Amino acid sequence: MPVNFIPSLPEQLLPIKGVSLGITEAGIRKTGRKDLLVITLNEGTNVAGLFTQNVFCAAPVVIAKEHLSNPDSRSSIRALVINTGNANAGTGKEGIAHARATCAELARLLGCGSHQVLPFSTGVIMEPLPLEKIVAGLPAAIADLKPDNWFAASQAIMTTDIVSKAVSKQISLDGTTVTVTGIAKGSGMIHPNMATMLSYIATDAALTQPLLEEIVRHAADKSFNRITVDGDTSTNDAFILIGTGHAGNPAITDKASSGFTALQDAVTEVAAQLAQAIVRDGEGATKFITVRIEGGKTPDECNQAAYAIARSPLVKTAFFASDPNLGRILAAIGYAGIDGLDVNRLQLYLDDVLVAENGGRASGYREQDGQRVMKQSEITVRVVLDRGSASTTIWTCDLSYDYVKINADYRS
Repeated sequence: MPVNFIPSLPEQLLPIKGVSLGITEAGIRKTGRKDLLVITLNEGTNVAGLFTQNVFCAAPVVIAKEHLSNPDSRSSIRALVINTGNANAGTGKEGIAHARATCAELARLLGCGSHQVLPFSTGVIMEPLPLEKIVAGLPAAIADLKPDNWFAASQAIMTTDIVSKAVSKQISLDGTTVTVTGIAKGSGMIHPNMATMLSYIATDAALTQPLLEEIVRHAADKSFNRITVDGDTSTNDAFILIGTGHAGNPAITDKASSGFTALQDAVTEVAAQLAQAIVRDGEGATKFITVRIEGGKTPDECNQAAYAIARSPLVKTAFFASDPNLGRILAAIGYAGIDGLDVNRLQLYLDDVLVAENGGRASGYREQDGQRVMKQSEITVRVVLDRGSASTTIWTCDLSYDYVKINADYRS
């Protein structure tokens, strides 16, 4: 089961004015499972998005980026269509054609232009998208459209996820209640830039398109780009932020305003909760691990050290075994590629336990103290580089037998 994670209940997920969601079972890969989601947006809704940095990106990523590339189109997007079970990646020109055809058919059914539809897919790579099943399923998904369908939507985008991931939050802006609700999927093939994850967050706050784009970048950098499960960056990941403007608040037009900061913080909090839920639901995960690097010269070198630790198979398997074989962490820091690192100034902590200093084992460290922490389901690895004031925090998990089993059987 996911590590210390309690999924939201359907009634805890708050509708967003101007957004409706509909799901169906299209039989894309397996029968009897929710696998097709349609999200419709009221006219005038602003949309911003970030996508995988994998050069071998999926056909729907290509088309979604194309449809968002025109500044005028970002406030005319009317629908999103998401399928699970098939990634439509590594499918060449046929995959592009299938993604376009999906947009065209949904646009026909909704009475909008195909350029106003964003497509998304997740699942097995290098298999043809079953276009006929998606086209056949669209009318049922449309018939299911309703504003309070966020919970079902979170289930419809799952692949190897054990639990669905959805979060809502409300804040007050100038006396007006503003709502933020988001869903995400992801469990394995997780590593920045974003990983095999899809996330859709919507708010009814009124704000300009440029500020929406500021928020989506900031939120991603503090959430989905701060997680790693296995070091593999996907072909399909996407993070979409939707602003309908229906809350009734005075439109946010100034980045320096308190309203912008409050909204950005709220969206980032929702994104961070979803990102951490992905790690807690990491394929076969039994431990949730926070890696914090402090005292770096730059954020980049802090990230180098953090990811070297978090994606090391030796470190991750030691955590799974609750084995305080913590020299593996020092080794990972050593090969992280930080120029001029003085290992004699470095300190390594496991929660509150000082493990290493002065280039080796701390004089007061006892293995039973390390063992005590390693047995916990939540652990913090803290490294002080003593080179400056930069810091970073990322989240990861252990690597268990089940990770291998899940991925060995992924296509069966």
